[in-house]
Amino acid sequence: MLRRSFLATAAAAPAFAIDPPAQTDIPRWRGFNLLDYFQALPREGGRPKPTPEDLFKWVRDWGFNFVRVPMDYWLWIDSDWMTTRKLQPEDTFKIKDTAFEPIDRLVELARRYSLHISLNLHRAPGYCINNPEREPFLLWSDNRAEEAFSLHWYTIAKRYKSVSNFELSLNLLNEAPAPKEGYMSREDYRRVMTRALNAIRSVTPTRTVIIDGLSVGNQVVDEMIDTGVAQSVHAYFPGQISHYRAAWVDRKLDFPDPSWPLMNADGTPRISRKTLEDRYAPWADLARKGIGVHCGEAGCYNKTPPAIMLAWMNDVLDILSGYNIGYAMWNLNGPFGILDTGRTDVALENWHGRTLDRKLLELMQKY
Repeated sequence: MLRRSFLATAAAAPAFAIDPPAQTDIPRWRGFNLLDYFQALPREGGRPKPTPEDLFKWVRDWGFNFVRVPMDYWLWIDSDWMTTRKLQPEDTFKIKDTAFEPIDRLVELARRYSLHISLNLHRAPGYCINNPEREPFLLWSDNRAEEAFSLHWYTIAKRYKSVSNFELSLNLLNEAPAPKEGYMSREDYRRVMTRALNAIRSVTPTRTVIIDGLSVGNQVVDEMIDTGVAQSVHAYFPGQISHYRAAWVDRKLDFPDPSWPLMNADGTPRISRKTLEDRYAPWADLARKGIGVHCGEAGCYNKTPPAIMLAWMNDVLDILSGYNIGYAMWNLNGPFGILDTGRTDVALENWHGRTLDRKLLELMQKY
C-alpha cells in the first residue's frame, strides 16, 4: 500500500531532482498541521475550535494527502489541572480515555477524505519545546517521565490499532532539544524514543513511527537508524525569514528586515539556496540508507513580506521535493497557512466565507 501511494504521489518531477529519488521508504506526504489540540493552555484567544469537515475535503480536493495533529497530553489527563494549572508526577499516569474522542473524530475524517493522519505529541510528559517549565519532571533524566511517555504512546497505539498503517502514523515527540551536558545527551534521546517505540510495537509491530530530528528538528539522529523509524526535519531556516516578527521567536521584534537570499553588508550572500541545499543534504543521505524522511513542519509567519516568503518557500519545497521528501505546513488556517492568515499585504480570495492565499496554495501545489 505504501509503495503504491508513493508511486501515485511522486508522479510530478520537481525542478530540483535527484535520480533516483533519495526518499522511497514512506510516501511523499504533503499537507498541513491541524492545531485543534496542540495547547491545553494557549497563549491567548482560547483553544481553537475543532477543524470543520469542509477543511478535510478542501485539502483533498486541492491535491494534498496528509494532515499532522500536534497534541498536548494534558488534554487527556484526569486531574484538576484546569483549576491549578499544574500537574504532579503521579497525575501524568491518569489517562482519561473519553478525552480521546475528539481525536477519534479527526482520525475518522482523515480516513473519510483519504488523507494520511500523523499523531504527534507536541507536549509530552517531561518535555515541550514551549514552556517546558510547566512539566513536573524532566523526560531525559526521570524514569517516571520516561515511563509515562511510553504509557501514553502504548495507549494511543492500542486505541488506533485497527487503523491501517497506510492511514495513520505516530510521531513521537515534537522538536526535541539540542543535546546539552547536564540536560540531555544523544544517548538519552535514543533511550527514551526506543522505549516508546517498543511500547508501540508491542501493540502494532508494523506501525510507521516517526521521530523528530534533534536540535528542534534540524539534526539527523544516527543513533536511531538501526530501529528503522522514520525521521522528521523541520523547515524554518533561517528564522529571520520564517519567524520575522513572531513574538515568541523574534522576542525583541528586532530581527532585521528580511530578504532572499539574506545578504551581508558587503552585498555578498550570507544565506542562500546553496545554504539550504547543504542543510538538507544530510537528510537525503539518511534516506539513501533506507530511512523514511518527512518534513513535519514548514512555513512562514504572516509578517514576512509575501514576495520574500514565496521566493524562500519555493526554494525550500523545491529542494525537499527533489529528494522526494514530503512536507506539512504548520498551519492550514492561521498565520503560517493558506486560510485566514491575517495578512494585509496580499490580495486574499474569498473562499466559502474564509480568506484564501491563492498564491501560496498554488506554490504548494507545484510541489
